[in-house]
Amino acid sequence: MRAYIMLAALASVLVSSIGRAAGPSSPSTQPSPDPDLANPAMTYHLCLDLAREQPDKAIELAGKWVGLGGGEGAKHCQALALIGLKEYGEGATRLEALARQSRQEPLVRANMLAQAGQAWMLQGETSRAYAAQSAALKILPEGSPQKAEILLDRAGALADAGKYDEVLLDIDAALKIFPNSADALAFRASANRSKGDIDDALKDAERAVASDDTNLAALLERGNLYRMKKRLADARKDWLRILELEPQSAAADSARTNIERIDVDTRAN
Repeated sequence: MRAYIMLAALASVLVSSIGRAAGPSSPSTQPSPDPDLANPAMTYHLCLDLAREQPDKAIELAGKWVGLGGGEGAKHCQALALIGLKEYGEGATRLEALARQSRQEPLVRANMLAQAGQAWMLQGETSRAYAAQSAALKILPEGSPQKAEILLDRAGALADAGKYDEVLLDIDAALKIFPNSADALAFRASANRSKGDIDDALKDAERAVASDDTNLAALLERGNLYRMKKRLADARKDWLRILELEPQSAAADSARTNIERIDVDTRAN
């Protein structure tokens, strides 16, 4: 992967690939484009765009490019296209191998490992996700923004394993880098709720909403905690805010379900 491989692309493409993987479009009848060896930057970005939107075409383009000596850029796109095609384990394995072989700076290699960790989570391989994320954290400098993001990723893997004390350690470390991160605060609120520490959870949820009053996770979590505190009007207000902000989101689905539940409970009483 030469200098034309942009870190921003490394950091963002997997999320889009995951979204495409959840509901891929029908395979196109159009042939995949050929790699432009005279313009590897353009070929790389075209391949990433295809990995987001048409992973079947991206895998064809990347395969051609690898065969023509495309190097790390071609292999990276190939791995992301596999993830877009729901081949999560294979994509993750290739990302890990690429990170080991790469001569790029630590930040780029750490992002590859972080992407591998996300793919392992999609595969349901929590322990392998944790290993990839831990490897990424080892090569990042202290206090870097990327380290905070990967700490939160690893906290997600730990939460899946029910290791909430370790979850809180990773979230606390991330919050030392970004003290007002609404995502991190909402996550810590959820972890504390899972441990039964409702008061501390509510403090974090309120801080999260104060930091970003459009953060869906923060609003959903605070509503959940308000419900547990029997503050049903406040809970409803937070959930209705989610429906107002993003009515088609997964958070909105949860908010609707929660509103229906408190309505049923209210009528029953």
